[in-house]
Amino acid sequence: MSNHNAVNDILVRLFADVLDVEEKCLKVGSFSDLTITEIHVIDNIGINRERNMSDTARDLRITSGTLTTAIDNLIKKGYVIRKRSIEDRRVVNIKLTEKGIAAYHSHEDFHKDLVVSALQQLDGKEEELLIKVLTNIDVFFRNKYKFSMT
Repeated sequence: MSNHNAVNDILVRLFADVLDVEEKCLKVGSFSDLTITEIHVIDNIGINRERNMSDTARDLRITSGTLTTAIDNLIKKGYVIRKRSIEDRRVVNIKLTEKGIAAYHSHEDFHKDLVVSALQQLDGKEEELLIKVLTNIDVFFRNKYKFSMT
């Protein structure tokens, strides 16, 4: 197998596996009522801040309508609150509830475990090389597909 094919196979499998494992962890944990999309919305909102709907939709690269649907579901499930801005009534802000903050931390822990697992077998030089390779892949995707760097 050529290096090109090997890298392709690894990347395709890796992306699929991370999403699959993440979704399976959600289904057996305390937040089994969340979809993978909803947990990524929660992650994007973040803790200890309000976000407006437009910025959140842009950062997630989804339409305002898609975000509205996800936020409606998250509000019904008790993870998010929504309110209009006092300064500009056209602006709708969203913020995590205590339950949403707990889900955020749970998702953050999943990612920390993922990184620890990925790095535990590597020495310092290998870690640096992995960071360089992953950065190059990230830059490629962001440049090729014009993803926001924020």
